[in-house]
Amino acid sequence: MSKRGRSLVQGAPRTVLHLSSTSGLGGAEMIVTRLAASLDPKRFRSVVCLYRPGWLYDINRDQGIPTSIMGINGALDVRWARQFAALLKKEHVSVIHAHEFTANTYGSLIGRIMRVPVLATVHGKNYFADQLKRRIAYRFVSRASRMVAVSEDLKRFIVDRVGVADSRISVVYNGVDVPPRPSVAKVRALRLELGVEQFEHVIGAVGSLYPVKGHTHLIHALPRILQACPRTVVLLAGRGELEGELKADVRRLGLDAHVRFLGFRSDVPVLLSLFDLFVLPSLSEGLSMALLEAMAAGNPVVATEVGGNAELVVDGDTGYLIPPESPSALADAVIRVLSDKVCSTRMGDRGRQRVHDKFSFQAMIDTYQAHYECAIGRSFVNG
Repeated sequence: MSKRGRSLVQGAPRTVLHLSSTSGLGGAEMIVTRLAASLDPKRFRSVVCLYRPGWLYDINRDQGIPTSIMGINGALDVRWARQFAALLKKEHVSVIHAHEFTANTYGSLIGRIMRVPVLATVHGKNYFADQLKRRIAYRFVSRASRMVAVSEDLKRFIVDRVGVADSRISVVYNGVDVPPRPSVAKVRALRLELGVEQFEHVIGAVGSLYPVKGHTHLIHALPRILQACPRTVVLLAGRGELEGELKADVRRLGLDAHVRFLGFRSDVPVLLSLFDLFVLPSLSEGLSMALLEAMAAGNPVVATEVGGNAELVVDGDTGYLIPPESPSALADAVIRVLSDKVCSTRMGDRGRQRVHDKFSFQAMIDTYQAHYECAIGRSFVNG
């Protein structure tokens, strides 16, 4: 019997190596660190491998999760492959959990060579369907690994655009905890800190300031929103390459008094409690962590009908779904929510309950752990 086999029989925790393509602050990276920190310690031990330093490395270090950085150079980096294989041996890894294209592809390749099972999670559509070689790579991943998409919409995309067989990919929804509501004192203090106490309505958006997140459409919807709801302020939490351009748009439209750029915030749960409405104007999504967290906080939401958003938001019940790149549709939906406090409160309460019932963090953890057990068990049988 192999060393890994004896470990399973003796009931020692199996090691899961979480391999992430990216290290910046984003939804996929949040899932990686939360998974690594939350697996059942009696069954699993987590280690993490990254291609570069960044937010994910820092937060793993703060949480005491062993994290290695191994830079990769090009498509056929033999040095990286050898280092990664050595890490698998050193840590006695029982299963690799890879996230996004680069990690999924190289994790699956080395996992196949080293006979370590791989779970490959796809979080977004990104660019992998645009080139034949990437489509071929993901077809290989679907055969070498257990492939997972974070929404049914993303699964359909991978099947239709990449050519992966439907039977070779399953869906595991991202999950979040439903937090307790912050105290009134905390919320009041934050309102004072941000200088928004004079406003009647607070619209919020949380996410990186990149073109795909669609913030420009929210800014261009704001003049029309202010005509109906003049005492409204928009809070944008996040950083990114589009920040300068968005600020220039705000100045050009004369909206400086009604838009606040907050940068990175470590107090998002309290920040969400300030919002009368959460807006997600994205052009593409897998399954948005920001949207999940807003609903868990009790925010009514207005979100574009892209990616997995329609699997989260019940249109007209927990918020409104709108077409992407449409400031006019966005403005209409926002005005509808802000103009009916009773309805918006009911939407927020229903959204919070929906996350609790269908998108809980524990349900996600349990599902992934079941996948790990199945992959490990199958590798022992095949070994």
